[in-house]
Amino acid sequence: MRRISLLKLILRNFKGIRDFTLETNGTSTEVFGDNAVGKTTLFDAFTWLLFDKDSQNKKDFQIKTLDSRGNVLHGVEHEVEGVLLVDGKRITLRKVYAEKWTKKRGSATAEFTGHTTDYFVDGVPVKMNEYKERVDQIVSEDVFKLLTNPTYFNEHLKWQERRKILLQVCGDISDDDVIASSRELAKLPSILNGRNIEDHRKVIAARRAEINKELDKIPVRIDEVQRSMPDTSSLNEESLQQNITTLTEQIDSKEAELFRIRSGGEIVVKEKRLREIEGELLEIKNQLQAGTLEKVGTKRQEVSALKGDYDELVRQVRDKSRTIERNKQWIVERQAEADRLRQQWHEVNGEMFERHHDTDCPTCGQALPEEKIQAVHQKDQADFNRRKAERLEQITARGKTAADEAKRLEQENALLASEIEVLERQVTSKEKEIQEAEFELNELQTGIKSVDSDPGYLQKKQEATVIHQEIEQLRSSVQEAAAKVRDEIVDLKAKVEALEQEKAKFAQVRAAKERIAELSEREKELAAKFERLEQELFLTEEFIRTKVNLLEEKINSKFRYARFKLFEQQINGGLAEVCETTFNGVPYSSGLNNAARINVGLDIINTLSEHYGITAPIFIDNAEAVTRMMETIGQQIRLIVSEKDKQLRVETPQSDMKEAV
Repeated sequence: MRRISLLKLILRNFKGIRDFTLETNGTSTEVFGDNAVGKTTLFDAFTWLLFDKDSQNKKDFQIKTLDSRGNVLHGVEHEVEGVLLVDGKRITLRKVYAEKWTKKRGSATAEFTGHTTDYFVDGVPVKMNEYKERVDQIVSEDVFKLLTNPTYFNEHLKWQERRKILLQVCGDISDDDVIASSRELAKLPSILNGRNIEDHRKVIAARRAEINKELDKIPVRIDEVQRSMPDTSSLNEESLQQNITTLTEQIDSKEAELFRIRSGGEIVVKEKRLREIEGELLEIKNQLQAGTLEKVGTKRQEVSALKGDYDELVRQVRDKSRTIERNKQWIVERQAEADRLRQQWHEVNGEMFERHHDTDCPTCGQALPEEKIQAVHQKDQADFNRRKAERLEQITARGKTAADEAKRLEQENALLASEIEVLERQVTSKEKEIQEAEFELNELQTGIKSVDSDPGYLQKKQEATVIHQEIEQLRSSVQEAAAKVRDEIVDLKAKVEALEQEKAKFAQVRAAKERIAELSEREKELAAKFERLEQELFLTEEFIRTKVNLLEEKINSKFRYARFKLFEQQINGGLAEVCETTFNGVPYSSGLNNAARINVGLDIINTLSEHYGITAPIFIDNAEAVTRMMETIGQQIRLIVSEKDKQLRVETPQSDMKEAV
């Protein structure tokens, strides 16, 4: 096991402590002091020396020493030096934080331009990365926090992180072990089908939600189908079909009669001769115009294709011009946004911190100690500076985005303008091509020979006219008879259509009943599936309850006093993962006194030290609250409030206190 002890800690101008040396000789040590004398500052100095953070894990905290009015003392170096004993080997770490003053060209006085931090290992100056690497070789930051602060595990970590650490320390319990521990869970592996419990519970939840959603819809669907069923109580389907058959036969008879009227023998002959003449006319026209018409057709296609190309070019010019106009509007908006954000940046940058907190205690009304007032002021000012920096950073990012967007749109407009010039030249060229092609088409059309000047064509056309007149004369004599029969057919068909609509209601009723039966059967299937899912859900919850008992028993066995609640019963009967530390049934987060919290934290540190194989100095703030401190594997540095000690006083007890909670 790696043993890390603190031999000596030296503070110079650190958080108000001008010069102080904590000598421990590697043993447990008690530090006495009144409130605000600097006990917690020792822990802050130790954590800053190693990890650039205070004991509350904050990186942005006030290191510099302030005067009585709260002003920073400039020109002072802030230094922490620590001597550690790591597995019997001494190592000295030292860090110096100082102001950087620079004299600009042409100026007689130096100006404050920032800070510098110097790093030393065993007295040798090193770079920051080398220093951090050397510290990490001693102990990682995450493990160090767990092993040096009794409250860190319970008060700084989220419950998910605490739970993860406990499972790492004590080991999880496999699903197979849980299933094997109870006969009631024997069916679970076949149900899981390769999934883990959590994934299968998600599957069950999703399926239950789907089934519930569908079950809720089924009664609504059945009601809709029932309301859509037509009323057939006064109808007889068989009688309707008989009437339809009778009317259909009458229609067939009337249509046959109409055909006989319209298809007189001589009319048929003349119509046949008329169709023959129309064919002969078309043949004569094709013979006279065959070659020229083919060329005209080809040229029309060419003109059409050229016009299509022209329209596409015009469309592209129009679209790109619209894009340019739209981009111009956006450019104006983006530039205006950038100007507005620039003005906003200057307004925010000009904001100054104003002190608003009270100087009197809200409880007793007495004046607060200057140290507390300064601490509150420093915290408020740090919060103000952080928020101001975040706002400036956000405004800068948004302003840069707006300016970049305006520039990008201007570049895009330049490119589009260039493309429009090329397209307009192509449009002009395409117009010339269309004019030439249309001229050629007109020339071809002018050269088409007219069929009306051909004697054979005119003779056939005259014959067709005569035959057509003869057919019309023959038809006029039968027109009245045909019209009467047609009216009768229309009336019969209207009656059949009305009867078909009435008959269709029976088909609608049968379809509706079938749909209701399908929905009812589906409702039974879904109910059965939901019941199976409920059984599976019960088994998974039984699994979790079994695992809870096994896991909590296994984890709690690793600790002497601390106990852990890893699951919480939900209102719906399920279990939710938690991680709550308890002692004698009292939750750490509510009801546990400060002494018990400290000793429970020390109990956890002991177990974690065994797990990680490392012991480190444990800083115990407010140690006066514990009358009997629990023993730990590692060194204890107890910070004790003592009203009489207006300056820090260090004692090394002759023998370590015996453990007790």
